[in-house]
Amino acid sequence: MEISRTELSSAAAVQAGPSQDLRGAEILVKALQAEGVKYVWGYPGGAVLHIYDAFYKQDTIQHVLVRHEQAAVHAADGYARATGDVGVALVTSGPGVTNAVTGIATAYMDSIPMVIVTGQVPTAAIGLDAFQECDTVGITRPIVKHNFLVKDVRDIAMTMKKAFHIARSGRPGPVVVDIPKDVSFNKTTYAGYPEKVEMRSYNPVRKGHSGQIRKAMQLLLLARRPYIYSGGGVILANASEELRTLANLLGYPCTNTLMGLGAIPGTDPKFLGMLGMHGTIEANNAMQNCDVLVAIGARFDDRVIGNPKHFGSSDRKIIHIDVDPSSISKRVKVDIPIVGDVKEVLNELIAQIRESGLKPDAAALGGWWETIEGWRKKDCLRYDRANRQVIKPQHVIETLWNMTKDVETYITSDVGQHQMWAAQFYKFPEPRRWINSGGLGTMGVGIPYAMGIKLAKPDAEVYCITGEGSVQMCIQELSTCFQYKTPIKIVSLNNRYLGMVRQWQELDYEGRYSHSYMDALPDFVKLAEAYGHVGMLIERPEDVEPALREARKLKDRTVFMDFRTDPTENVWPMVKAGQGITEMLLGSEDL
Repeated sequence: MEISRTELSSAAAVQAGPSQDLRGAEILVKALQAEGVKYVWGYPGGAVLHIYDAFYKQDTIQHVLVRHEQAAVHAADGYARATGDVGVALVTSGPGVTNAVTGIATAYMDSIPMVIVTGQVPTAAIGLDAFQECDTVGITRPIVKHNFLVKDVRDIAMTMKKAFHIARSGRPGPVVVDIPKDVSFNKTTYAGYPEKVEMRSYNPVRKGHSGQIRKAMQLLLLARRPYIYSGGGVILANASEELRTLANLLGYPCTNTLMGLGAIPGTDPKFLGMLGMHGTIEANNAMQNCDVLVAIGARFDDRVIGNPKHFGSSDRKIIHIDVDPSSISKRVKVDIPIVGDVKEVLNELIAQIRESGLKPDAAALGGWWETIEGWRKKDCLRYDRANRQVIKPQHVIETLWNMTKDVETYITSDVGQHQMWAAQFYKFPEPRRWINSGGLGTMGVGIPYAMGIKLAKPDAEVYCITGEGSVQMCIQELSTCFQYKTPIKIVSLNNRYLGMVRQWQELDYEGRYSHSYMDALPDFVKLAEAYGHVGMLIERPEDVEPALREARKLKDRTVFMDFRTDPTENVWPMVKAGQGITEMLLGSEDL
């Protein structure tokens, strides 16, 4: 739904308009309109009924009624990841808030800009164990960038202005605005939405220190075995073009974290694949053996570097660029820290390299690339492509990539083996096309993410890659997909196990598969049909491509594809917990 400038100006009642007496709920809606919000995902309840009444009286924002508050936050989260805009969710007090907690924590761990409006019991009842009361501020404090409890209707407009500013600036993140029922009902004089916001205690740095950037430039150009390591911060800062320019200018090898996929095209020869626990040999070995590492919008988390002692055993110089100063030298000591907006820092770094007129050592770089190509020849992502007895999950992802690589395609995933196969085998060409839960690892996000994206990108193809375990956690949102006509395509790699749990049990627990076998699965075809969608059962390798082609033809229908895949297949390579990133298992032969 596009909002015209005329509608937006009228709806927001900007400063030039006359003052008027409005209820808190009406001011909240005007604040959202002034921020350019197009969609709000939510679920009504007693504490937010005044807000829902205000929504009923406007037509510039579409409210999407989900079937569970967790899905409301996930859908708004997926929308934010794909568009870069602030996602907005609305839930009621008590269980509405607690149901939303997982979604809020998911967004917080991945630094996603969101504003979550929560209802609260009337101010006079706070602290008295009222019906559907909970301490929203206390519960959410560890999983938000900031939160507010609005006790005066006169504060709603400025609070919303602050909430959106905090959510989208610096290192992005979710902000909770808790509004008691009486505050949403009370009236006050409304003179318009604030045009600017000033917060003395919150001033994130944007411009990096020029001297530090110059040091980084000199170190990069002197490197003999350089490596560019980028993460989700590049995506969030919309700095993919700058990253690609830097990589092309220097000719250096690159890697992305799980959250950074698409920042460098997956088909670029300079891209060594994802690194970390399920990263490629070439990506992990280059990380460990480089002499100069530039980390850009990445945080050296445990899934990336494995055991910090192992990572620290190699002598290398590290440049770290990040908007969040608390992320720098948090897990790994760095030599040249640069705090600032990734996009701005990269632009200055590129400009300094060009102005210097200096070039990397071609002979040293050539030798480094020869070493990397030697690692690449091991083909660590190989699998049994000749198998015609059972569907290999990797084959499904590769087939999907080959079909959709030339069209605008968004891939969401749940969490588990299917997530890693999607990351390994779908060669994301652009940023914001890969939407998954990285930091928290939340099962159930796939369908809500996909339906949020489909509203934002109605002409794009949107696929949810999932497993039979994850998909059941928010499968009720198939009803939302039907109501709001969001024709997503669900690719379920059904191996009848909680696959990643089973894999760890095979490797670390001598094959004791404790509660990882799914022995009471529904008929997903009938279930999809019951929700008004198309269901497909695919059991033979030769049917994979025809099924995907048929699903793509059904442009206006949600299609659930139940692929019965090899239950014994594992994700390789794998770095076991406590090991270093070069201590990789490449397959069953390493066990």
